[in-house]
Order: sequence, then structure tokens, then C-alpha cells
Amino acid sequence: MGNNNKTILIVDDDPDFLEQTVFVLQQAGYETVSAEGEKEAETLLENMHPDLAIVDLMMENQDSGFVLSYHLKKKYPETPVIIATSVTAETGIHFDAKTLAEKEWVQADAVLDKGIRYEQLLGEIKRLLGA
Repeated sequence: MGNNNKTILIVDDDPDFLEQTVFVLQQAGYETVSAEGEKEAETLLENMHPDLAIVDLMMENQDSGFVLSYHLKKKYPETPVIIATSVTAETGIHFDAKTLAEKEWVQADAVLDKGIRYEQLLGEIKRLLGA
């Protein structure tokens, strides 16, 4: 199996989303490392270089995902970041990372609204990893 031993960091404070996402990605052959929040992820990033990261937007703070994505991109600019969020469902505010300006502001390569279909997530991962 093993998608070239690609390691994906998954950061989310929702234990159900975290567990399900880890399971789906491992079934697809990816190595996974998970964290339940920004601080835990920052500590993990001191000693690891993930091939891709999936980051929740709102964790300890409303902007935790943005902060973590910014730090990850500063340390590893080539590492793709997917922000997974339920902000649109909760607030009606929609943002994306399709244009250069949005990518610069969001510091992510893709934004997916929660309620993510796993086929969609796996397709996005393959696209971002060039697999």
C-alpha cells in the first residue's frame, strides 16, 4: 500500500473528525501524525516535516488554523496545507484559497468546508502532492 510513505499531519480539536480522517488516510496508504490543537502541532513540527497538513481553522482560538498554517508555510514553504473548516456552516462567511491573493492571505493551498466527503479530500491530497 503506502503512498510513497507520504506523511500527513492532521490537526483538529474534534476527536471524531480526527479519528475518522486518520483512519481514511491510513486506509489510503498514508502515514499520519495527529494533533488536537495548534500548540501540540507546533511542538510536533519542531521535529517533523510533513508532506502535507490538514488543519482545522478554529481550535484553541478562532484563528488557530491560520496561525498554524502561517508557521508551517514559513518553516516548510513547499508543504501543501489544506484548511478544513465549519466556519461557512456556522457563520455563512465563505473564504477560499483559489486566487493568489487568497492563498497569500489564507496561507493555505486549499480550503474545504467540513462535512468533507473523503473522496473529495483524497482527491485534493493527490492533486496537491502531485500523485
